[in-house]
Amino acid sequence: MSEADGLRQRRPLRPQVITDDGQVPEVKEGSSFSGRVFRMTFLMLAVSLAIPLLGAMMLLESPIDPQSFSFKEPPFMFGVLQPNTKLRQAERLFENQLNGPESIVNIGAVYWVTPLLWTQDSRSASVPVDVKHVLFTGTADGRVVKLENGEIETIARFGSGPCKTRDDEPTCGRPLGIRVGPNGTLFVVDAYKGLFEVNPQKRSVKLLLSSETPIEGKKMSFVNDLTITRDGRKIYFTDSSSKWQRRDYLLLVMEGTDDGRQVVVNVLKGWMYTGLCMSSLLEYDTVTKEVKVLLDQLQFPNGVQLSPEEDFVLVAETAMARIRRVYVSGLMKGGADMFVENMPGFPDNIRPSSSGGYWVAAATIRANPGFSMLDFLSDKPFIKRMIFKLFSQETVMKFVPRYSLVLESVTVVPSGEACMILMDRWSPM
Repeated sequence: MSEADGLRQRRPLRPQVITDDGQVPEVKEGSSFSGRVFRMTFLMLAVSLAIPLLGAMMLLESPIDPQSFSFKEPPFMFGVLQPNTKLRQAERLFENQLNGPESIVNIGAVYWVTPLLWTQDSRSASVPVDVKHVLFTGTADGRVVKLENGEIETIARFGSGPCKTRDDEPTCGRPLGIRVGPNGTLFVVDAYKGLFEVNPQKRSVKLLLSSETPIEGKKMSFVNDLTITRDGRKIYFTDSSSKWQRRDYLLLVMEGTDDGRQVVVNVLKGWMYTGLCMSSLLEYDTVTKEVKVLLDQLQFPNGVQLSPEEDFVLVAETAMARIRRVYVSGLMKGGADMFVENMPGFPDNIRPSSSGGYWVAAATIRANPGFSMLDFLSDKPFIKRMIFKLFSQETVMKFVPRYSLVLESVTVVPSGEACMILMDRWSPM
């Protein structure tokens, strides 16, 4: 035997794996069969869900016809815009006693007493001893109420009950903007009923302008806020839409149409104007019920405020996250420009601040860094249509973060930039 043959004989045998050729195919066949069953079941389930969904998407009508527009990138929430919880430090008045208070006014009453003893140096018949603050606001159940000494008293109601749900609003009424006139009366706009003057002492109500009155061929569907001159001569107020009512405000925001108007009322002059007027000052008289459009083609005009010098009016364009300025006197009368744009939230009411600026409230912010649903959907009309084909306004609102924001904007800062901001993550406004 040669050396090579010896080496071959001494080579260790490799282990052999012996399998049952008859069983392996059965295991593979069973596994493959189970997988096919699972895939078919999943596919049938997906089809059974997709077909009705696609049918609904194709057959159901969307309540909105959204327009495509885009926002600038929201301002970064750093510096003065740094998120905080300062609103939690606010004192809560009449908590859980008022249903949806909107605009609030304060009428201060000074109390005087007459001294019993007089001296030769007495110069006056009475002296002030106290200042009493009385608040008035409108609520979601259709009332204008007086808030005094911890008590709530109804002084006016523009509609009739029931006033339990949002669908009751057209008959119940929904008082929104409210201001104090020069004679101590209240001027109130009701989203469904129109413009009213209320005497809080006599509890009397006077309709100045009905929402049913056509203005340049269109009725007002969503009367929102107002501001009044010091002499009570002119009233400026917003008509947020000629299509959507207040109860459908989310549809108005999502649709993004520019059918809102800002109007001005003159309560002294007595003449009518019925021609087409796109961007002009409008006047109204309590006798003639005359009203004209000051500025139109606004996207959800909301809060409105007259300047201290009464030379311009600010109007919040909620759906565009900006505030417009309309000049109503002086050399620029009839003109309009941008007061502030690309705001960190969607502005609502505007009111003067003690520093000469303006407080602006917003119920939803445009977080940056973060996610804003309204910014994301602004240039996606197809998705907005699909959302409202499948879901109600109430369902959609559950996905909108509740983040309250109040900022102060001043005229001395370029472009009306914010100089103070108050926030609260979960405080509803």
